[in-house]
Amino acid sequence: MASPAPASAHYPAEPLDPRVEALVNEVIGRVADKWTMIVLEVLTEHGEMRFTRIGELACGISQKMLTQTLRQMERDGLLIRTVHPVIPPRVEYRLTDLGFTLAEAFCGVWQWAEKNLDRIETARAAFDEAKARQVR
Repeated sequence: MASPAPASAHYPAEPLDPRVEALVNEVIGRVADKWTMIVLEVLTEHGEMRFTRIGELACGISQKMLTQTLRQMERDGLLIRTVHPVIPPRVEYRLTDLGFTLAEAFCGVWQWAEKNLDRIETARAAFDEAKARQVR
């Protein structure tokens, strides 16, 4: 029998503001988006950067996906896009305070993953082994 969830994992007794609920769902979708998290990590580690450099450090991202990701992050207030009036134009991206707070929150997931890596790998191996026995 599974142990009950800790009290802190329960939802509040009073109904949530539907706007907050919608925002949480959107943020979870964004956090679940691999490219947003990778771009967030790149900008957290390296500071203000140009489009091409972000693309180089976010290995495997296409220009189209990088453009879409940066636009959505800018729309959400996670980064600022600065166009410098020079020829050729120079465009740089940097995280806002809001972007840094999301990076800090995501850091907790990294710490959790590091702390629980062995347990997750053990659970996966046991699951895979049990499934393999069922197939035989």
